Amino acid sequence: MDNQRLILLLVFLFSCLMLWNAWQRKDLPPPVPAAQTSTIPAPGSGSAVPAPGGAVPPAPISAPTVPATANSLALNQAAVLKVSTDLVEAEISSQGGDLVRLELLKHQAHDNPAKHFVLIDPAFGYAAQSGLIGPGLPNHKSRWTLPKQDAALKEGEDKLEVFLEAPIEGGGKVIKTYVFKRGDYLVDVRYKFVGAQPPAGAHAYFQLVRNDMPPEGSGGAMSTSTFTGAAFFTDQDKFKKVEFKAFGEKGKHPTAAEDGWVALVQHYFVSAWIPAKGPREYFTRKLDGNLYAAGVILPLTGAELTVPLYAGPQEQDKLEKIAPGLELVVDYGWLTFIAAPLFWVLQWIHKLVGNWGWAIIVLTILIKLIFFPLSAASYKSMAKMRVLTPKLMKLKEMYADDKQRMNLEMMELYKREKVNPLGGCLPILVQIPVFIALYWVLLGTVELRGAPWLGWITDLSVKDPYYVLPIVMGISMFVQTKLNPTPPDPIQAKIMLWMPIVFTGMFLFFPAGLVLYWTVNNILSIAQQWQVNRMIERAGLKAH
Repeated sequence: MDNQRLILLLVFLFSCLMLWNAWQRKDLPPPVPAAQTSTIPAPGSGSAVPAPGGAVPPAPISAPTVPATANSLALNQAAVLKVSTDLVEAEISSQGGDLVRLELLKHQAHDNPAKHFVLIDPAFGYAAQSGLIGPGLPNHKSRWTLPKQDAALKEGEDKLEVFLEAPIEGGGKVIKTYVFKRGDYLVDVRYKFVGAQPPAGAHAYFQLVRNDMPPEGSGGAMSTSTFTGAAFFTDQDKFKKVEFKAFGEKGKHPTAAEDGWVALVQHYFVSAWIPAKGPREYFTRKLDGNLYAAGVILPLTGAELTVPLYAGPQEQDKLEKIAPGLELVVDYGWLTFIAAPLFWVLQWIHKLVGNWGWAIIVLTILIKLIFFPLSAASYKSMAKMRVLTPKLMKLKEMYADDKQRMNLEMMELYKREKVNPLGGCLPILVQIPVFIALYWVLLGTVELRGAPWLGWITDLSVKDPYYVLPIVMGISMFVQTKLNPTPPDPIQAKIMLWMPIVFTGMFLFFPAGLVLYWTVNNILSIAQQWQVNRMIERAGLKAH
């Protein structure tokens, strides 16, 4: 295998990766137009209140059920309270006291920069639900009393508390409190009994409900699909991802545990219930109406219980401070062990230069320096092959009718000129995992979402709007091809010349940050390869 064949193999594998991602997207259901959905999701449609399965003390009664028709009517009539802070605008429904909409004010919508991104979105049936399990206790199907006026975090205030109330059958009430904090996507959800005590065996549950439609921005022409589904983390079982189609199946996630969290993950964003340490039971369920629920059940051991809800961007430095393992929701694929350190370095460079585009360029230079010896060995091998090309062509003409003799003569030539045709393979193979890991870093890093670089590049996470970078990348790749030795096989030589055009077509739709990395890497490679070629040619390894 010579270098040209290796490059063709890499192109083939890369094309397979793109086809695989396209095939995965093909199997995904199409997004639901927002106009076809209600403004309030139907979390109660067919979703019975979860019941503990024995991992935590069971509730002594069966959970209440509400007829679907009556529940739909109740949902349509439910009041909604709007809450605004410096980071979010939220909507809380009187039906269940659930968080049914959450708009992130610091992040733009994918297709309309004039609008904000909506994470907990009624268009996807998305809701953060919670309730109590026990005789006469309110749950996510109960009607809660909301404050009469919408709430807003005022200047000078660090937190905003929103109080909801629901009666307990037989006397007393439960106060459900949302605590929003300035500069924080973490919201505390607190239950407090007033005038009554929790009945024996009572529990609380916290679940995230969503349909399996892909989130916005995940269906670009050549974009890679990322994971959308549930994630669990416990000290014992560590990080587990569960696809929607596996909800309800046994063995897919931890059930009983003393710690951990449960989340719904999508590209760039996550929502997660993060209880304090203590006994709990995790669950996933398929609901009616193409809805899926993932959650946790906790025993009620006192008159008050607080569970934080994180709903926001996957900012890794903040996630790792909130809960162990929460930063793992960033989907780097199977090369996380390489991608995570790469992102750490990229983030560190960004703090120095203040721009993600320049940070990508500096990181590319650093990676190039680290692999300089390996790249040099590869380029030396290719340069030697380049100066031997006339001799190889001559042998091919001489022994066109005797391939066995031609191969023998070629091997003799390699031995005589001390050239190893495989010498350039290993250095390139060693670098491939790093390149793929960096690809996932640039694809999955929310910090690049909406991050500008120069002039027309206003968002490094989406394609170049004028295709300037892909064209420059294609030109640089063509120059690289001309620096390589010409393959003796004319068909192979033509394929190599077509490669820059094929890659340019593919990179037209890639995120600008990724194209920037590839372009800078090509330019650096050209400089290194040009210098190596000069050194080899001056050394006198020319055909005479």
